Amino acid sequence: MMEVNPMAIVLVYLDSKGDRLLYRYPYQTQNTDKVLAANSAVPHVDSSSSIMSLKGLGEQPKKRGRFALQNIDDLLQTLPPISNNHIAVNKAGQLQGFADEVLAPLFAVKPQLCNQKFELKINDVRFVSHPTLVQRRELRSNVLNTQNGMPAISAAQQPLAIQNCQKPQPQQMLINIVFALHAQASYSIVKCYYDLSKRLGLALKVEEQRVGYLSEETVVMARTHDEISSQQQPLERAFDLISERCSLAQSLKTIYHDLCTTGLLNASINQNLTLSFCLPAKTHQLHKKGSMVDPEMIDRCLSSLKPYHGMLLLVDFAELLDCIPPVGARMLLQLVEVYTPLMSLQSMASDADLSIDHVYKLVSHLVYWAKATIIYPLCETNVYVIAPDAPLHTKSHLVEKFAIRFPGMSLFEVISDFSLPTSIGHLTTPLQQSARQGILAQMVLWMLQHHLLMQLHTYVQFMPSDLEELMDSDGECDAILESVSLMDLPTSIVGCNEDIITAGRASNISDDDLGAGSLLSLSSQPLPVPHTSRRSMTEERCYSGVGSAASDNLAAQPSSSHKSNFSMTASLSTDNCESIASIEDEEKIKDLLQVFEESERLAIRRIPASGSLDDLALMVKLYQTGYFKSEHHLEEIMYSENLRRSQLLQLLDKFREVLIIYETEDPAIASMYNNKVLGEWC
Repeated sequence: MMEVNPMAIVLVYLDSKGDRLLYRYPYQTQNTDKVLAANSAVPHVDSSSSIMSLKGLGEQPKKRGRFALQNIDDLLQTLPPISNNHIAVNKAGQLQGFADEVLAPLFAVKPQLCNQKFELKINDVRFVSHPTLVQRRELRSNVLNTQNGMPAISAAQQPLAIQNCQKPQPQQMLINIVFALHAQASYSIVKCYYDLSKRLGLALKVEEQRVGYLSEETVVMARTHDEISSQQQPLERAFDLISERCSLAQSLKTIYHDLCTTGLLNASINQNLTLSFCLPAKTHQLHKKGSMVDPEMIDRCLSSLKPYHGMLLLVDFAELLDCIPPVGARMLLQLVEVYTPLMSLQSMASDADLSIDHVYKLVSHLVYWAKATIIYPLCETNVYVIAPDAPLHTKSHLVEKFAIRFPGMSLFEVISDFSLPTSIGHLTTPLQQSARQGILAQMVLWMLQHHLLMQLHTYVQFMPSDLEELMDSDGECDAILESVSLMDLPTSIVGCNEDIITAGRASNISDDDLGAGSLLSLSSQPLPVPHTSRRSMTEERCYSGVGSAASDNLAAQPSSSHKSNFSMTASLSTDNCESIASIEDEEKIKDLLQVFEESERLAIRRIPASGSLDDLALMVKLYQTGYFKSEHHLEEIMYSENLRRSQLLQLLDKFREVLIIYETEDPAIASMYNNKVLGEWC
């Protein structure tokens, strides 16, 4: 986008002799006469740096002295408003219409405004910089005299009085590297350019204190301007000569081109300091066109980085060394040697013999520089679907790129398998060869690198039935229980055991049945509800209640002899321990359910799995931890609670009547590549 690219880069210098615009790039002015004709109220600077009179176009320009004062307020008031002429920005997105005599006093700020953010908006241009005060290092006079043809004089040959007089107080100079941006550039983009200006000022300050680099470069630039001005040559000629003579101008020119092309900088200052910089809003567009990735989005994504996450490289290994300083190259090599998208960050940290914190920093750096992205380690259970903004038109360059990477394969044919959410395991069979499975994994990774697929994670939301629905179901069930008599059970209840009903109708019960305790065990526990039944909760409760009533009637049948009564007493004695254990479990279950509200407890008690103390305890633990609020996917729950996927899925299936399960992408990772419409920021 044009809003990301800088319009110009300006170097302004201020010392005791005054302010001066030493260099600007790009410096080609186009259609100068048309601009002047369109806005006759704008002061225009011609090639000889003189102000052209606006009273008549036929008048000759008046030459002004170099140190002549100008009324800056009048010049600012004559700047035209935003119009269709766009005098501040040309069609190529470059700055024009601003005279050097106007910009130099604006950017040569007072010392009170130095070493802090400077921002100025004029019409549709926003100027951003970090003015820096630099303590001047004494120039190497011997070197300068030698260059001028004068013999070098050592300090020993100078009189002592002269040496004492040559110790003036160190002077300060102001250096301001200004970036001209579009006025509608977002706050994050402005912040990035301000950070770059601050780094450049700091680098020049270090080199000035080390070898006086800045003083030498500014002297050469000023002499070049004086030389071209005395020869009555165009101003662009001075900037051309400065680009040839000064390494600082060459560095600024390189910085401008890198920002407009890739957004990645590896500029060298005085062949000593390497300045590395990344403009995320520009760099991430190289991998996903049209995406607007702000540093705040990257920080938000990286703050949610967990050990179970994985990393997917977006570039070759050779390109990684460009964005890693030499100090961190060794650790990066250790990480890349064990890198695989099938492993988590924790596993890679262990294999590389690095701490997890160091791995976090390396991965965060690679993600910021658009060299890698965050994924969940590739496995058969991962569910993928086609990204909604995937460029899958017939003329997409990715179609040909995919055919070159995987000969004989069609991108549309392969990606059509993911039209609906599909796991990798569903696309493979045990009978397939391992080579075929490996090719499928490589194709999935390729599509993830080009943001054609997105991964879906499973989230869980606790949502029991409402209390009114439960009360309505209770009323319906009670009405059914009252209308059904014991004699009508065989015809009213579908699926009941006819043998039990027949035994209930019999007037005499055999001694063997009583001795075995079959009827007593039936009377002590309700009828089991089949797990595979698809009846509603109301029907299950009604049938269970009717079965319990029938068992109570069966237990109340009178015995035929004293022997049968004795057998019943003996059976009760043997079941005493089990009854005590069941009572203790029931008390524990009641204690676990105290964390829920009354309506939620009723809904959970209707679930058969709530009778299992282990299942209920695990479910309550996950609920109290906050995993059932649609904020944590299954992979995070498995890692945090040390659970197997099969164990967690079985638990969710048992309590499916109060849990809602759905699949969506991880919002923390997905937020990085969501398109963002840039609005005007003032």
